[in-house]
Amino acid sequence: MGFWKTFFGGESDPEEEKKNAEERNFDLLKYDGVKAMRLGQVDYAVKCFQKALETKDDPEVRDYLSRAFLRLGMTDEALAELKMLIGSEPQNVNLMMLAASVAYMKEDYGEMTALCEQALEVDADHALAHLLYAKAELGQGNLVQGIARLTKTIVLDERLVEPRLLRGQTLLAMGDLKGAEDDVEWLTTYTEDNEDVLLLQARLTEAKGCHDEALAAYGRVIEVNPFQVDAYRERGRIRYYLGDKQGAKEDMEKVLELNPEGAADVNGEYSAEGIEQKVKQAYSNLNPFGI
Repeated sequence: MGFWKTFFGGESDPEEEKKNAEERNFDLLKYDGVKAMRLGQVDYAVKCFQKALETKDDPEVRDYLSRAFLRLGMTDEALAELKMLIGSEPQNVNLMMLAASVAYMKEDYGEMTALCEQALEVDADHALAHLLYAKAELGQGNLVQGIARLTKTIVLDERLVEPRLLRGQTLLAMGDLKGAEDDVEWLTTYTEDNEDVLLLQARLTEAKGCHDEALAAYGRVIEVNPFQVDAYRERGRIRYYLGDKQGAKEDMEKVLELNPEGAADVNGEYSAEGIEQKVKQAYSNLNPFGI
């Protein structure tokens, strides 16, 4: 309308022109930010999105900004943006789950709990909300409550692998070998070559005192992932206490090769003369269950 007024000699509306200019500027900043994200220029994208939000509070731009913050590892900022989005969409459980996942990255279990409870008020049978709630409980050391939430998750969706894996790991940590064994049996039946499942199976086998079977189980983990540091470390411990000092030495050397930072805990080089002391030092404080 302002254009036609100007074309025919009429007066333009300053407020309308200002509004149109702001809209054009907003669209340009949004477009530049999305383009920058695609090109990997995330810092510049953040600046574009933040500038765009100064013009207009737009949920889509705020969503883009939260994703940009996550790519930069800025979890505090990402969580703040997501919570603002949740404020404008209080029934959006998916947003709450994304925010809870970011809180999990921050190890902010209190925030996780609050977000999961908010989600469950909207959908009491949301399996992911119960799973993340369980992770928050476990993160705070509330093992019994965590297991209860994991069980609820499994009841809601029995196909999920993660809650059974977490429950099996937690039950093993609590010394409930029978409970852990039930989960391991299901996991090994319905998954194939899953590194985490195989590692749990190996740890359970060793916890039951079946050392030779445990060695074979750790070997399967390493076949699936030759870079699995924990498998080498825990197999080496078994080898050491079974008297296979050479095998233990080889496993610990592999650990140090894959995880050089671990060398700080084991000074010096392995040698035939020093193997007894060095390997014993390396394995003395190791939890055989990896927990």
